Amino acid sequence: MLMSMGIRMYSYHSERVPRNSAVLVVSNHRSVMDALVLMSAIERPIRFACHHYMGQVPVMREVVKQLGCFPLESDQHRQASFFHQAIGLLKSQEAVGIFPEGTSPMVQPPQPPEMGKFHRGFAHLALKAPIEELAILPVAIAPEKETINSAIPLRVLSFFDPTEPLFDQDGWHPLVLYQTVNVMIGHPIWMTPTHRADYQGRFARKAVVELVDRAQTEIKSLLDQGCP
Repeated sequence: MLMSMGIRMYSYHSERVPRNSAVLVVSNHRSVMDALVLMSAIERPIRFACHHYMGQVPVMREVVKQLGCFPLESDQHRQASFFHQAIGLLKSQEAVGIFPEGTSPMVQPPQPPEMGKFHRGFAHLALKAPIEELAILPVAIAPEKETINSAIPLRVLSFFDPTEPLFDQDGWHPLVLYQTVNVMIGHPIWMTPTHRADYQGRFARKAVVELVDRAQTEIKSLLDQGCP
């Protein structure tokens, strides 16, 4: 599909991808193409958690379903929905994709190689999931050449997800399309008994912060390598 769209994608360090275990693929995010790009680069099916509104908007809803994505519930039930669906997939040794920057970079794309602050849900999931062999795989999507167009008015999207404050403004949702993109695969971070032992009581927050910082630092380093 990417080739038919005239997109040139280059993948680096594919030997780092765990092939026979549960994996949390964690990546920066700026384009609707990111799920396709990551599945192509990593060469295994990935089930992506995506924003609630993507499961509500006609056409977009069908696209994310075909890609195997699982839209999250509304704001009130979002975290519980994410944990329940993701743990079920990981127990089957599937790969689950997460974009921990959330919605913001899709609405206000940063300049490459910048990225937004990571939400911590993926770290809680990795530390809490009752799975013996589980790795977080940090991946950087580093565009060399792209175009940015206008897709849909933001206020239209607020009808589908009124809980998202980013949609409560004038302007258009941007559509970032890659022409040339590098995918830089990082070293997997394996969850160990030590990690899970640290995720207890008053030390739990420290364990989560350290894991998030480790993944975010590696992805930023990979972005710096992959962006021109």
